[in-house]
Amino acid sequence: MTAAVTEQPLLLTQRRIWIIFSALIAGMMLSSLDQTIVSTAMPTIVGQLGGVEHQAWITTAYLLATTIVMPIYGKFGDVLGRRNLFLIAIALFTLASIGAAFADSFWMFVAFRAMQGLGGGGLMILSQAIIADIVPASERGKYLGPLGGIFGLSAIAGPLLGGFFVDHMTWQWAFYINIPIGIAAFAIAWFALTIPNKKATKRIDIAGVVALSFATTLLIFFTDFGGRSDYGWDALETWMLGAGFLAAVAAFIWIEARAEDPIIPLALFRNPIFVNATAIGFTLGLGMFSAIAFVPTFLQMSSGTSAAASGLLMLPMMVGMMGTSIWSGIAITKSGKYKIYPIVGALVTALAMTAMTTLAASTPIWLICVYLFVFGAGLGLIMQVVVLVVQNAVDPEIVGTATSTNNYFREVGASLGVAIFGALFTTRLSENLTAIFTEAGATDVGNATATLDPQTLSQLPEPVRDSIVNAYAESLAPVFWYLIPFILIAFVFALFLKQIPLSDQAGMVARGEAISGPEAEALEAAQRAGGSIEHDAADLIGASTGSVPTHDASSGRSEGGDAPRA
Repeated sequence: MTAAVTEQPLLLTQRRIWIIFSALIAGMMLSSLDQTIVSTAMPTIVGQLGGVEHQAWITTAYLLATTIVMPIYGKFGDVLGRRNLFLIAIALFTLASIGAAFADSFWMFVAFRAMQGLGGGGLMILSQAIIADIVPASERGKYLGPLGGIFGLSAIAGPLLGGFFVDHMTWQWAFYINIPIGIAAFAIAWFALTIPNKKATKRIDIAGVVALSFATTLLIFFTDFGGRSDYGWDALETWMLGAGFLAAVAAFIWIEARAEDPIIPLALFRNPIFVNATAIGFTLGLGMFSAIAFVPTFLQMSSGTSAAASGLLMLPMMVGMMGTSIWSGIAITKSGKYKIYPIVGALVTALAMTAMTTLAASTPIWLICVYLFVFGAGLGLIMQVVVLVVQNAVDPEIVGTATSTNNYFREVGASLGVAIFGALFTTRLSENLTAIFTEAGATDVGNATATLDPQTLSQLPEPVRDSIVNAYAESLAPVFWYLIPFILIAFVFALFLKQIPLSDQAGMVARGEAISGPEAEALEAAQRAGGSIEHDAADLIGASTGSVPTHDASSGRSEGGDAPRA
C-alpha cells in the first residue's frame, strides 16, 4: 500500500520515543488548552456577538469540522506518513485562532471555530496513531500519564486564563494566547517529530472523502433543523436533509466498495472487536459531549459565578477523568486485560448523569463538583481504553485508518448529541428568556435575549436575575434524562467486548520501518562511536521483531494464533 522513502530503519530507542512524544504533547497542549479557555469564555462571546439563541453552533461547528477531517488524517497518515500532516494541523489551528480573535460577527466566529476543528481533528488522530507507531499496545498505558498531565494542566490553566481574560481583559485573548503556543508547538514538532514520510502507491480516494463529508454535514444539519423551533421534525426542509444524508451514505458505501484504496475500508466492519469498540465510542459520544458542552454555561449563568470560577468548577471532572485514565492505563499494562474498565466506566458515568438531572439554581456548588468528579472518573475508564482496543485489533498497516474511523463515529455521536440536545436546551431557554423579558417590559425582547451575557445579567434587577437563573437551570437539567439511555447502551456493548492479548510490537517495527529494544540502543551507541547500520538492516529487523505474521482484519487476530499487532 505504501513505501517508506527512507531506506534505513528508524532506531526507536527510548530516548527517541520520548523526543517524539514531546512533540505530541506540545500539539495536545495547544488543542486541550483552547477547549477549556473557550468553554469558560463562551457565555461572554455569544452575548457580545449576539448569538445566544444559536450558541450550540459554536460547539457543533468545531465538532463537525473535526469529524469530517478525522478519516482524512487517519488514511493520509497511513499512506503519506504523519509528520507533515501533524505540522499542517498545528498551522491550521493557529491561523484559525487568529481569525476567531478578529471575528466581528457571530457567524464569522463560528466559521473560524470550524477551521480550528480542521486542525484539532488532526492533532487528536495523529497523536493517537503516532503513539501506536512507536509504542507497543502492551506498554502504551504508561504513556497515558504525561498525556493525562497535559489535560490536567489545561483543566487548571484554561479556566483561570479564560476567566481572567473575560473578567479583566477581552474574550479575544482566549484566542490570542494560541498564537505563541501554536508557534512553539510547530517548532517542537518540526525538530522532534523524526518519523519517516511515505509515498502513495495507490490512487487516493478523493470521491470517498467528498461523499463522507457530504454525509456528515447533512446528518448534522438534519438533526439541527429537527430540533429547532422554526423548523422542527415535521418540516419539509428537515426531511429533505435527511433524504440527502441517506443518499450520501449510499453513495459513500458504493464508492468505498469499488475504491482501490478506500478512505474507510469496509473490511473493518467485519472485525467484531473494532465494531464493538466503535459502537461504545458512538453511544458514549452522544451522551458525553452534550453534557460537557453546556455544563460550563449552566454553572456560570445558573450558579451566578464568575467566568473564572465556573471554569474552575469543571476541574473536578478533569481530575476524575485524568486519575482513572492514568490508573487504568497502568493497570492494563501490568495485567494485559482491558474489558472490565469500559463496563465499570459506563455504569459510573450513567450514575453521575442521573445525579445531574437534579441540578437547580439552588444546588450547592460542592455537590455539583462531586457529580462532575464522578462523571469524569467514569469517562476516564472508557475513552483511552476504547482507542487501545481498536488499535490492538487491526493490522499495523491501517492503524491510523482504524483509529480515525473509531474516533469519527465517536465524534458523529458527539455532533448528533450536541445538535439534538443542544437544540432542546437552547430552544427551551430561548422560550423561557423571551417570556421573562416580555413580562419585565423589555422594549426589544429579541435583542435582550440574544445579547444576554454574565455581565448584563449581573446588572439586571434581582427579581429578573433570579428568573433568568432559574430559566437556565430548568432548561438544561431535564436534558440529562435523554442522555442516560445512550450511556446504558454503551454499557451493554461493553459487556460483549472481546478480550484478546495485547501486542508487544510497535506499529513501525511490525511494518519493518523501525528497530526497537536492545538492538536499537546498541545500534545507536555504535553510530555514536562511528559505526554504521548499513551492513544488514534486514537481518537486524528480523532479529529484533521476529517473523511478521499475516493478519486477518476480519477476526481481529493474526494468522497462526499470534496476538494482533498495534
